[in-house]
Amino acid sequence: MSKLRVRTVILSDVHLGTADSKVAEVTHFLRHVRCEKLILNGDIIDGWQLVRGGKWHNAHTRFVRVVLKHMEKRGTQVVYLRGNHDDVLGKFLPLDFENLSVVEEHLHETTDGRRYLVLHGDVFDTVTRNFVFLAHLGDWGYQMLLTLNRAYNHWRAWRGKEYWSLSKAIKARVKGAVNHVSKFEGHITRLAHERGCAGVICGHIHTAADKMIGDVHYLNSGDWVESLTALVEHWDGRFELVQFTDFVRAHPLPDEDGSSPQPGDEAALEAELAED
Repeated sequence: MSKLRVRTVILSDVHLGTADSKVAEVTHFLRHVRCEKLILNGDIIDGWQLVRGGKWHNAHTRFVRVVLKHMEKRGTQVVYLRGNHDDVLGKFLPLDFENLSVVEEHLHETTDGRRYLVLHGDVFDTVTRNFVFLAHLGDWGYQMLLTLNRAYNHWRAWRGKEYWSLSKAIKARVKGAVNHVSKFEGHITRLAHERGCAGVICGHIHTAADKMIGDVHYLNSGDWVESLTALVEHWDGRFELVQFTDFVRAHPLPDEDGSSPQPGDEAALEAELAED
């Protein structure tokens, strides 16, 4: 099956260890891309939820194995940035291995020489940074909203309707949430401008974006809980925001056409990543 071949892939907010992580979808995406660099921009593993009793499933291990196979078979450079839900990593940074770097922030240079500041973005969230208890309380409320959203979408699926995100709809309509996103974008683009960067790449707020804010190119890779989006850099230096709903039309899930190997098939994974 054909692969999406790009220079760089950026993912964030996969939240492994939670019931609402769309791990099958993000693993399918990674199995069908080829890249020189893979940037995992924070909250890939949700340590907060795991401490509270979240479950780590085989599907979550498969995601990690696919990342490791990209490093082993393809020589992919992996950059893992600390997020707020995996903030325990902050005690050990920076860490450097052969093809893996675990860092607080990263400077990415495109093929045409533009520099992008890459960071998760939680440092610009006042609640997350200064009021840890309130941040955990807010996360608990968000998880409750996702649980309600999951039940609602089971009903929608039974009625033959497509997935609809309640939490995304609330964020798009509630004035406080809209203002929070706007302030976040303003703070992070100002930092990129001060660092002399052409753009900034972040995650954290689960709101995918590709736009200019003043003279700074603002990119947010979204998440794999609600948005199911990734950023890719093409070989000419051009960035593209990839929606999984579009991606899966060209690269169907196994249960859609029966031709793709099942996620747990290690031999199939080895064969996939050995392809040119």
